[in-house]
Amino acid sequence: MGIAPALERIGFRPERTEDESFLRRLYASTRTEEMALTGWTEEQKEAFLHQQFQFQTLHYRRYYTAASFDLILEDDRPIGRIYVHRGQDDIRLMDIALLPEYRGAGIGSWIIRNLLAEAVRSKKPVTLYVEPYNPAARLYQRLGFRIVEQREVNLFMEWRPES
Repeated sequence: MGIAPALERIGFRPERTEDESFLRRLYASTRTEEMALTGWTEEQKEAFLHQQFQFQTLHYRRYYTAASFDLILEDDRPIGRIYVHRGQDDIRLMDIALLPEYRGAGIGSWIIRNLLAEAVRSKKPVTLYVEPYNPAARLYQRLGFRIVEQREVNLFMEWRPES
């Protein structure tokens, strides 16, 4: 279980250029288990993660130009990130990640529930992609997301406000 800060201490702010080293570290922390299976040297892992981080960043910025790219803060200290695209037809949860010591403490669930409340107000579904083996897939299902289909290596999931 992660640490449990008071949720009133959690805030958000847009990413800034100077956040890149934090964002790289956060990204790498989401792939620790996967990297442990590779048998690569630390230098190989670092090079791979650097490249994948760059690819992901480029993809998000190119295809979701109107998205919000925010850091999740505890008392103004970065502890995670959330990327959301509010489209005409849906709210896309592009990415949410917390530092390992903050996972499992209810912060992600609280943030996603707030996004679901926004979806109710806007009468739009919330959609996302997640890898089937990602522990977050279980969280999404507990929050009421359903699997719509498997698209390549990811599950496409959706949460719809009740009519």
